Amino acid sequence: MLKKWIHRAKKYEFLFSELVKRDFKQKYKRTSLGMLWSILSPLMTLLVMKIVFTEFFGRDTPHYTTYLFSGNLVMAFYKEATKNGMNSLVSNRKIIDKINIPKYLFLLSKNVSALVNFLITLVVYFLFCAFDGIAFGPRMLMLLYPIITLTIMNIGIGMILSALFVFFQDMRYLYDVFLTLLTYLSAIFYRVDRFSESIQSLFLLNPVYANIKYFRTVVIDGIIPSPAYHLLLLFYAFFFLILGGMIYKKYNREFIYYL
Repeated sequence: MLKKWIHRAKKYEFLFSELVKRDFKQKYKRTSLGMLWSILSPLMTLLVMKIVFTEFFGRDTPHYTTYLFSGNLVMAFYKEATKNGMNSLVSNRKIIDKINIPKYLFLLSKNVSALVNFLITLVVYFLFCAFDGIAFGPRMLMLLYPIITLTIMNIGIGMILSALFVFFQDMRYLYDVFLTLLTYLSAIFYRVDRFSESIQSLFLLNPVYANIKYFRTVVIDGIIPSPAYHLLLLFYAFFFLILGGMIYKKYNREFIYYL
């Protein structure tokens, strides 16, 4: 099985790299500032949210700028990866009709492109942390964990959404509404510890919030989350990956007829 996967990876290595380059270039096509938007867009969103919400939620919140940026950073990565992943099959229908290649390559290329944008913004995030008086240390390396688990989860959710989008074009509008609701339920601009413990536990049912909280715990609180919390993120990641893989496998042949 391992040899089979390695052989496939080598076979489609060039095509995959070209897909990633294409997806990355398409995002900034016909823009004056190009890649700078990957930095400016989250910064402008952060500025607007800071102006609007600081008065109501940020007075008693230490390092509120970093608090906001942490939430925006993770949420933006999730949104870009899953929305682009949802469209990965439909937008490549002409290639799929002509060439017999694994369809998951299109989804993976979208996720790699989103990951590159995320890592670029992460550099700016660390600069903001420094200006906000956040002390750096070896604990920052632990941020690799939620980045990996969130990427895996994004791929799994992308599989589910892309399969649904092939059959139901209305998914794009329904998912936009869902993302708006998810943003408000992910405690990006308000603190969860103002609620009772039972309500705080309910927030952890939101996998995006769980990843946001990991970032804030490590960066702002300077604490590494418990082993149980690491298992929670791992559960979310592989639950959605396995579920997405099952759906992809079940409807793989039917995609061609509906695309």
